Amino acid sequence: MWYLCVFFHRYLDYRKPEVESLAELFGAFENNQNDDVGSKLQWKLPQHHHPDSPFHLVNLPSEQIARNIANRSILVKGMYEVWGEGGNYEELKDSIMSYPDERKLPYLDSNSTFRITVDTFGRVISQQEQKELIQGFSYIPFKGKVNLRNPDHNFWLIEIDNSEGSNGLPRVAQKTIFFGREVGGSDRKLIPTYELKSRNYLGPTAMDAEIAFLMANQALATPGKLVYDPFVGTGSILVAAAHYGAMTMGADIDIRVVRDGRGPDCNVWSNFKQYGLEMPIGLLRADNNLPPWRPGLKEMFDAIICDPPYGVRAGGRKSGGRKLLKGAVEPYIVPDDKRTDHIPSTAPYSLVECVHDLLDLAARMLVIGGRLVFFYPFLREEESPHNHFPEHPCFKLISSSEQILSSRYCRILLTMVKTGPYTEEVNLAARIKHLEFRENHVKWLEEGNLHSAVFSPADTQLTEAGDYKIKDQKPKYRGKYV
Repeated sequence: MWYLCVFFHRYLDYRKPEVESLAELFGAFENNQNDDVGSKLQWKLPQHHHPDSPFHLVNLPSEQIARNIANRSILVKGMYEVWGEGGNYEELKDSIMSYPDERKLPYLDSNSTFRITVDTFGRVISQQEQKELIQGFSYIPFKGKVNLRNPDHNFWLIEIDNSEGSNGLPRVAQKTIFFGREVGGSDRKLIPTYELKSRNYLGPTAMDAEIAFLMANQALATPGKLVYDPFVGTGSILVAAAHYGAMTMGADIDIRVVRDGRGPDCNVWSNFKQYGLEMPIGLLRADNNLPPWRPGLKEMFDAIICDPPYGVRAGGRKSGGRKLLKGAVEPYIVPDDKRTDHIPSTAPYSLVECVHDLLDLAARMLVIGGRLVFFYPFLREEESPHNHFPEHPCFKLISSSEQILSSRYCRILLTMVKTGPYTEEVNLAARIKHLEFRENHVKWLEEGNLHSAVFSPADTQLTEAGDYKIKDQKPKYRGKYV
């Protein structure tokens, strides 16, 4: 059945992938004869609407699935069974009257309560106008009582105006009015509850709460699943996964982050305690370049979710100092009296090498059908031959969602599904793909240093002033998707 899916006007690229992931989580594809991983839902745009419009029609197999998706989604404002649609209120009335009575009558019963909510997109209407519009639905034979606080059935009148400047979208050709029954709606109270400014333990690379919940939804985090973050930091991503009941596990190369934090009551563990969440089953000091897993251990994680270090707010590090890696010094043994407080030496860790190791880790440790969800940096240069995503024979890319961060730079949220077992043949093929991937990338990506790409606009002019260089202006940032 077709439902009207109304999105919040945020993170436009993330909206459909989140709904499609949740549709798979709640069994929308169980009866699908196509075994292809990541089967897509059927989507339709209302007439004359722009693809970035918050209003879409989606075909779902049952009302229960539509409700489950809407109730868990971060970006779905509501899912509605449309009773009528029109360009004006006369057309809307004719459409409602022609909607099958067997679909309407169960929700007009005298033993039930109801409420009509008026919502608009593109203009604001007064309380008096809303009251008059609601009174205009006297032709619908409501028999129940009105309950504004906790009704059994919530009906929505949604009006999309054709005026200029509808939140940056092109104007629609004509006004569109929907009337329908709410099937399910998002609980946005989740975001202020988990927002970073109230977080007990916070670091410079902590993931925004809204994005962390989107990543957890993409990874299908549910009770009984084990979710791993190899770059755990202060644990923001795992907090979101734990909220949905998943078991969590993390690792970081910096022992000070995972062990000490800022004291016994201000560390990764205290973030979970703050929200009353199940504690991680383990936080490891581990190097993504030299994973600690024994050779026989494999396919233990249901999802890997992470934000790899790519040199914007923090650069990647791997074990071994510069001199040690270059062979200038011999490996050393830490004396027993210094083992407790010893911090191992580290060296720069390029993005290309980091992503290759991440894909290899996921190929080994994810179960078949498990998901790898991670961010990847991107230069916003059209038709650039260097802009392509990392690949691995074990994985299929099912979605890529863009978030613009500056005039030259964005990051892509990649969601991959493991489709086959890890073998030595697969490992060899992955190394060949990695070499091709490395050769096709420009120097800034190969070195993993994106700071200049983010914080310096393409047309920045540097002027000489004596022995110093002065920037003419600060970079201006674009926020289309936030």
